[in-house]
Amino acid sequence: MKKIQTPISDDVINDLKVGDKISISGLMYCGRDAVLPKLAKSIENEDTDKYPFDFKGMAIMHTAFSVAGIAPTTSNKAEIESSIPTLSQAGVKFHIGKGSLSDKTKESLNKYNAVFIVTPPVAALLTNNVISKKCVAYEEEGMEAFFELEVKDIPGIVAIAHGESL
Repeated sequence: MKKIQTPISDDVINDLKVGDKISISGLMYCGRDAVLPKLAKSIENEDTDKYPFDFKGMAIMHTAFSVAGIAPTTSNKAEIESSIPTLSQAGVKFHIGKGSLSDKTKESLNKYNAVFIVTPPVAALLTNNVISKKCVAYEEEGMEAFFELEVKDIPGIVAIAHGESL
């Protein structure tokens, strides 16, 4: 198991291979259908000064944060998958979710040296690894707002890296 601390550097990405088992610790973010397109649009419009975080080296899990905790949603939903290229271009290194992604998205991950991580949809396991959480954008979206999480040892498997996939 490769232990990875955020922020994630290009050297870390370059050392990853499809099938690698990893655990992520540090700051991570979560959002899904409601907020990821808004973040991507802000990046495209160069309107990111309002955010209290930096996209560089970031990990984003495709999930909401509810009373049940966190568990990945399907990443190939149009609203989520369409945001991945723009978020990767802005510096996001890990996109964490479940499911398969299109060849076009796989190409954009490769272009921007980012990877797709799949993680088990087990809310109890994942939520136990969350040390703290705070809403950092789009509070009006409730549990689907954009949250910053401090995490320890969130497990995952590299599903797409360097143009290859499981």
